Amino acid sequence: MNVFDKIGAAKLRAVITDFYDRVFGDVMIGFLFQGKDKQRLIDREFEFTAGFLGGKDIKYSGRPMREAHAQSPIFGGHFERRLQILRETMRDHAVDDEVQKVWLDHSYALRSQITSDKGSECKDTSVVATPALPDPDRPVKLGRKW
Repeated sequence: MNVFDKIGAAKLRAVITDFYDRVFGDVMIGFLFQGKDKQRLIDREFEFTAGFLGGKDIKYSGRPMREAHAQSPIFGGHFERRLQILRETMRDHAVDDEVQKVWLDHSYALRSQITSDKGSECKDTSVVATPALPDPDRPVKLGRKW
């Protein structure tokens, strides 16, 4: 069984449709989709995603990624926001873990074709560093004496 078979065409289309509903209305990246044909994007994303997931007989009819995104001012934060919305959408649709991993890995691999914004990748924030508290037994220097 290939990865595409774990999600199927109907569920893949439902996930992508919900995903585009979310990105079109998102306060952080929705402006990037203003004036775009949502159904056309859904159809191209379905073809593209089905293809790399292993869907047979589904051919991508869109432009290459770099060309398709060349006119959009996509920064690293926009790219990361899109991935976050994709993760949330897949979670809400209970997409198989292997499908999620392949889909996200493929999306990350395309980063340099979507944005040239280097060094803006979000880091793992699952562990948040907290600043060290001052040692209560050590005097604190408060600045200059006037």
